[in-house]
Amino acid sequence: MLAWLSDCFWQERLWFPEGLGWADLQDRDGRVYAKASDLWVTIPLALCFLIVRWIFERTVATPLAALLGVREKVRLRAEHNPTLESFFCNETKHPTQSSIESLSKQTGHSVRQVQRWFRRRRNQDRPSLLKKFREASWRFTFYLLAFFAGLASLIDKPWLYDLKEMWSGFPVLTLLPSQYWYYMIELGFYISLLFSVASDVKRKDFKEQIVHHLATIMLISFSWCVNYIRAGTLIMLVHDAADYLLESAKMFNYAGWRKTCNYIFIVFAAVFIVTRLVIFPFWIMHCTWVYPVTIYPPFFGYYFFNGLLMVLQCLHIFWAVLILRMAIKFLPGNEIVEDERSDREETDESEEEEGEKERERQEKTKNGPVRNGHPALNNNHSKTE
Repeated sequence: MLAWLSDCFWQERLWFPEGLGWADLQDRDGRVYAKASDLWVTIPLALCFLIVRWIFERTVATPLAALLGVREKVRLRAEHNPTLESFFCNETKHPTQSSIESLSKQTGHSVRQVQRWFRRRRNQDRPSLLKKFREASWRFTFYLLAFFAGLASLIDKPWLYDLKEMWSGFPVLTLLPSQYWYYMIELGFYISLLFSVASDVKRKDFKEQIVHHLATIMLISFSWCVNYIRAGTLIMLVHDAADYLLESAKMFNYAGWRKTCNYIFIVFAAVFIVTRLVIFPFWIMHCTWVYPVTIYPPFFGYYFFNGLLMVLQCLHIFWAVLILRMAIKFLPGNEIVEDERSDREETDESEEEEGEKERERQEKTKNGPVRNGHPALNNNHSKTE
């Protein structure tokens, strides 16, 4: 059964134009071609990345955090309470007002104390500032090195300047050593991200990140197997061009360097929009969609490859919306551009403010919304988080 499925999956008519097949990619006359079996090396390479990351975060990222002045906030831990802990773990982390009042009666604590307990308990599960900085610095280092390594490997290649050269001689394209290592390192890194996704900082676009990692891994693997290597290297270069800027902006944000963070973010936004919303769809995708059909009839591999590119483009549009939302906040002169994907840490001050508002609502419910025909005065000043 497995052999039959393998034969069906690797049918030449699925992955190659008519008249071409796997035999055309057999090594001969000193010419080396990409093979699917080469991809197995990415698994141990991904594990090596996890080890290197662990060492890097402790020997490089942690001292760098101290040097840049990353300061950890002192978090007040929620006192042990079996009833509240059970509700927190089994029901919800954000109880409704009626649930809070019910829990208040069960535990003998006031409503404000229950609200404070849940706020502190939620903060305990949030990643620390140092953890965020370590993660950002690791990704910044990789994306920066990968971008310049990719640029160095492509700077003298004709398909960097004339995209039609991507398909010149396809699929009989000789594999270069620089292309081999560029592919293996990039694929190994994204597999390592998939391995560590459970322990990494979870943001609001967590599901989109999973889809992005899976689509990227499939795209790199597929383009390798059917020798779409020239197109693959260009796609990886375009994606690495902006990522290191975002990670560096995060690093300075965590360190409290607000102006530096904002300036880098503006540069990142410009590079992201140019590379992901202009170069990628109108140059690279245009060449992968339009030019190949002038050489050979469309086939399944053609649609599959471009379908994966379309998934990435949809994610680019999604993230571009988040970036523009942050840019709009920046334009009036805000002191900091916050990551729209981040889950902000809550404070006891904001909880007490909510408690004050709740007491006011209860007071209005008892005494009515007006007094002697006039609305009740509220002299409280709102606080900001």
